[in-house]
Amino acid sequence: MHKILLALALIIGTTSCAKLFDAHIEYEIVEPDHYPQLHAVGYAPISSQPGQTEDERVLLAMRASKLDAYRELAEQVHGQQLEGMQTLGNLMMQNSELNASVAGVIRGAKIVKSYPVGQDTYATEMSLDMQEVHQIYLSVAKPQRLKDVTYY
Repeated sequence: MHKILLALALIIGTTSCAKLFDAHIEYEIVEPDHYPQLHAVGYAPISSQPGQTEDERVLLAMRASKLDAYRELAEQVHGQQLEGMQTLGNLMMQNSELNASVAGVIRGAKIVKSYPVGQDTYATEMSLDMQEVHQIYLSVAKPQRLKDVTYY
């Protein structure tokens, strides 16, 4: 009987301390002070595209220049991953390699202009308004910061 009372006292003691206060927690969204506008230009050669006709090659060059502009925007937003390696032999440089890669998601970019440059190159200008990117981020991630806690 003594063990049962002790166990009951422990259970009541631990559960009564679990929630001494009710609390109302309020969150707010933090806005940056400044939203930059990013710009990128992508280029692609027309003659080296695999299309059978000139029109097909121009269309493929337009697509390739758009992808190149997206790559440039991704570099600006996410940065580049660089890997380098150098080999020495008899205190002389034998081999030197540098690899660069870009990875990331770009949302909200707009094509400003697409146009031919010279006879064999196509260019696409794009812009990325970081305020629009922030609005897209808010709709997807729902970030919050603790604003206020009120205890009752």
